[in-house]
Amino acid sequence: MPAGVINTGSHPKLLWPGIHDIWGQDYASFSPEYTDLYEIMDSDRAFEQDVQITPFGLAPIKPEGQSGSFDSEFQGPVTTYQHIAYFLGYIVTFEELRDNLYKQVSVDRAKGNAFSINTTVETVGAFLYNNAFSTTYFVTGDGLALGSASHTNTTGGTYSNILSPAADLAESSLEDACTQIMGYTNDRGNPISIMPQSLHISRNEWFNANRIMKSVLQPNTTSNNINVLKATNAFPGGIKMNHYFTNARPWFIRTNAPKGMRFFWRDRPMFDQDNDYDTKNAKAGTYMRFSVGATDPKGVFCVNAP
Repeated sequence: MPAGVINTGSHPKLLWPGIHDIWGQDYASFSPEYTDLYEIMDSDRAFEQDVQITPFGLAPIKPEGQSGSFDSEFQGPVTTYQHIAYFLGYIVTFEELRDNLYKQVSVDRAKGNAFSINTTVETVGAFLYNNAFSTTYFVTGDGLALGSASHTNTTGGTYSNILSPAADLAESSLEDACTQIMGYTNDRGNPISIMPQSLHISRNEWFNANRIMKSVLQPNTTSNNINVLKATNAFPGGIKMNHYFTNARPWFIRTNAPKGMRFFWRDRPMFDQDNDYDTKNAKAGTYMRFSVGATDPKGVFCVNAP
């Protein structure tokens, strides 16, 4: 029997009456979490590309009676989002469908397929964050890791979207990260309005993050100072826990950079069913196609906590 084909030998107990219940395929899924990590967009082509165009510099003084100065613009990195197709299905023999006494199994198969598809989307979505400090699997338009202290400007110079030295999640490290984010400049070195929006952590930091962010007074001190992070609403998007972060310690801040972390849907999940004429086997499966990436690294601040 070909691999992936479910037949009467796959679960022989289901051919006999007397089973009280069947378990293992009907676990609940988490609500979508990848939507917290990216700007979600739809695509109608095989790939998408984002191209940086540099801004203008400051206006110089124009001496009386003389010509004014003219600036130019340049093309920077090109970020390509190459959509990747995913498919997961199952085949059930005609005999298994006929002889299986527990029809709920067929319903649970479809649910199990949906669970696996949703988990695939979440796992791929979290992949960039789980590998944010490595160039092994992903690089940004300037050829560097997502989180880097030396992202390059097209017109010269570098900038950082990491905390250096890295630090554990704490009130002081959050304030340092916010201060660095608020000091971002554009490619020509001019200040831009980039602000923190949401804090993204693993389940291991969930309780710690809530103690830090939601205490009325300054956390872990005996002073009567207010909790400035809470009082100023420093993170209007709140705390976002991601169950698919595989590393316990790193934490991330998404900013309001307009073209930062992006997720393109080319084909949203499509579930189809069919039958083979010659074998009468039933086939079912889900197809989808999407891509993830980072156009502007200023869209996320990365801390590789020790």
